[in-house]
Amino acid sequence: MAAVDDRRRLEVSDGALIPARDDKAGFSAWRISFFGAIGLLIALPLVSPKPFWEILRFIPDGVLRTFQVTVFSIVFALIIGLFTGLARISRITVVNRMATVYVEVVRGIPLLVQLYYIYYALGQFVRVPRLTAAIIAMSVCYGAYLGEIFRAGIQAVPKGQMEAALALGMSRTQALRRVILPQTFRIILPPVGNEFIALLKDSSLVSILAVADLLRRGREYAARTFEYFEAYTIVALVYLVLTLFFSKLVAIMEERLGAHHRSS
Repeated sequence: MAAVDDRRRLEVSDGALIPARDDKAGFSAWRISFFGAIGLLIALPLVSPKPFWEILRFIPDGVLRTFQVTVFSIVFALIIGLFTGLARISRITVVNRMATVYVEVVRGIPLLVQLYYIYYALGQFVRVPRLTAAIIAMSVCYGAYLGEIFRAGIQAVPKGQMEAALALGMSRTQALRRVILPQTFRIILPPVGNEFIALLKDSSLVSILAVADLLRRGREYAARTFEYFEAYTIVALVYLVLTLFFSKLVAIMEERLGAHHRSS
């Protein structure tokens, strides 16, 4: 991985835009979007309690289920990604090839297809609950992407760090655990944060398995009342608030971690 220099790096993500560290403007894009969405979520039920207030009362359990799917999926995806990243840099050819095949295959299949495949196709042989199937599919899918992030993060740590650890009498495993991985976690925090936000948005796909997430609850309300515009407006605003909120948290964590690193 090339050393970072003064040239700007091109960073494109399908997650929400992480607020820039130096973005202190009172009317920044993030503030306009976040507080505008919250303002609409407050104003719409006040102006028109029926149906907006009814929708807000109908979807809270869907929000909780969305969080449940997202949190469990990202935790398992991080575990899968860590081992995949380590396997991708392994000197053992078989382990390296297996990890590479996993990454290439999973990244080449859309998440929606993976959800259908795990629940319906594999369900002919092993029947698993809808929620479990959703978490497995999202963990396996995002584990492949996080595996590449871990691989890049490990390789971004200067090779001299490993050589110095080995010179101090550590084994390669000890050096990796005590020296390399702590630095890797700091390096990969921004892209992992982006993947978490992308996973939060992609969790809406689990509604196809009849998992009662936020989108599913909005669809149920719309199907019952035929108020599609109102229901999906509230669902979209809630998703927007959640993704922008967590994008800000990621930015704060990155800033504090960077400040801690500079002071140490």
